[in-house]
Amino acid sequence: MYKSQINEMALQSKMTVYLAIAGVFALMGGIVFYASLDNVGLEQVEIELTSVKLKEVNSENNQAKFDVTFLVKNPSDKTLTVSLIDYQLYGDEKLLGKGQYSTVDISLPGRAIFYSGAEIPLKNIFVLSKSEVNSELYEDAINEKIVSFSAEGKITTQTSWSEADIDFKTGY
Repeated sequence: MYKSQINEMALQSKMTVYLAIAGVFALMGGIVFYASLDNVGLEQVEIELTSVKLKEVNSENNQAKFDVTFLVKNPSDKTLTVSLIDYQLYGDEKLLGKGQYSTVDISLPGRAIFYSGAEIPLKNIFVLSKSEVNSELYEDAINEKIVSFSAEGKITTQTSWSEADIDFKTGY
């Protein structure tokens, strides 16, 4: 009888461990499910290229700097931040190069917060190198002869629980 009680206790101990492990997995699954509820709101973000303005021309390095402004809108009811806008900039439908707005190295509380209905302009400096485009396009850019600009890329939005990458294409 004593031996059967020991076996029963061992079985109960094993069952307790198995139940604890199952509970941890259920909790983790619940957290993942809860975090996924933000995805719909994150994917509703809207982005619009509003301006590209010549800031500075460096004749020695054959580079020009442009202020690029994106207007980011949050039509959802979720509060979010933007950690990354990775884009290709076009001038008169010709590729000027790649640019990036990034707040990845800034913690969530230090970033611009997009409350429900918020519209915030995010500015970035785009560097155009003469060596990366043809000379005619570079001259048009620094002489402000480009009529239309457009951008396409990916915007990364975040909440404290979730993150979403959204492709975009915008121009003016």
